[in-house]
Amino acid sequence: MRTISEAIAQEWEHFKARSRGPLRFRCVMQPTVASILAIRAGIRDARAGRHAYLWGAITSATDRKELLTGSLRHLLTPFVTAIVLDVIYQIILHRRKITTGRTIHVLELIYTALVLAVVPYIILRGPVNRVASLFLNR
Repeated sequence: MRTISEAIAQEWEHFKARSRGPLRFRCVMQPTVASILAIRAGIRDARAGRHAYLWGAITSATDRKELLTGSLRHLLTPFVTAIVLDVIYQIILHRRKITTGRTIHVLELIYTALVLAVVPYIILRGPVNRVASLFLNR
């Protein structure tokens, strides 16, 4: 039985291998698309006078539902695309092993989709809002 730290280390190694394997271009495109969506949403938030995304989602009970549903709407397509591409990646990579009992690794799918699509969005939306607010308030 593996420990949690061993499992996390193995997942990280598998994630790093995705940048060298088939469909490696998605490791650039998916964060780029998520970043573009975050920039658009951050500018929209600044124009509406809303708090920075993560700060507003944590501290403002009135804005929390709107911020979270809006971000889910924005991230649904990149997240699902990341999952589909990772299924294709795993099938290509483990083509011979799937027929001998190896299955698609769901945790790797979710981890990869989160890292490639959700994390860039969450990291960028708030700072873009702050910077855009500085320019829009002038």
